[in-house]
Amino acid sequence: MDAETCLIVDDDELLRTHLGRAIEARGFRVTTAESGEQALQLVEEECPDRAIIDLRMPGMGGLELLERLREKCPTIRVVVLTGFGSIANAVAAVRAGAVNYVTKPAHASEVLAAFTATPEVEVKEESEDIEAPSLAEAEWNHIQRVLDECDGNVSRAARLLDIPRRTLQRKLKKRAP
Repeated sequence: MDAETCLIVDDDELLRTHLGRAIEARGFRVTTAESGEQALQLVEEECPDRAIIDLRMPGMGGLELLERLREKCPTIRVVVLTGFGSIANAVAAVRAGAVNYVTKPAHASEVLAAFTATPEVEVKEESEDIEAPSLAEAEWNHIQRVLDECDGNVSRAARLLDIPRRTLQRKLKKRAP
């Protein structure tokens, strides 16, 4: 029987290499990509059994890549790596089709264990202790996430949010620290 395949997508070359070697040592056939675009080119040749993808990368972000991977490879199991561990990120990743998420830095054994863990239970337990944000707070958090994805480019963020740039600027000015 062939070894299971695992695609690792992260813009951090050191992490990609280290994690790739550790997972390869556990019997997987590993391929790596430094960007979402490169990962999509690799899956044109062969759909991997598993993928480990960074949530925040230049160009195509991890959530967009996750959705596109799931379209091309419906049976792929994906774990998302994030340096920004939050319930919102975990929920977004799981809703987009990830089986779990792991915060960086993570060891190979932790990442592989995430493929079999059940994130919905962990997210529900954590979220019970947290008060739901107000609508205004949820809107502000969403704006901040989109701005982060756009590296602070207000015009691009406004297009993604589907609101006029001036409206976004007013909202930002109103909540400025």
